[in-house]
Amino acid sequence: MLPTTRPPQPPYTEAVRRALAGVKDAKLAEDLLFLEAWEIRPSANLGLTLKASQIRRANPGLTAEIEGELRALPKGVRPS
Repeated sequence: MLPTTRPPQPPYTEAVRRALAGVKDAKLAEDLLFLEAWEIRPSANLGLTLKASQIRRANPGLTAEIEGELRALPKGVRPS
C-alpha cells in the first residue's frame, strides 16, 4: 500500500515560514528558500558557497534561527 502522506515540502523551518509570510518579491523568496536549503545541506560548489555567504550576511538573525531549529531536531530527522 502506498503512503497517504507526502514528505514535507519547503520551507522546512518555522523561521523561514515566518520570513516568507510577508514577502511579495519572488527573488527574495527564492533566496530565503535557498538559504534554508544551504543550511540543511551545504555544497562545495564555489558559486553556491558565495551566494549562501551573501544571503547569510544579509540575514544573520534568520540564519541563526534556521541553525537553531535544525540543531534542535532529533538525530537523523533532518530534512533532505
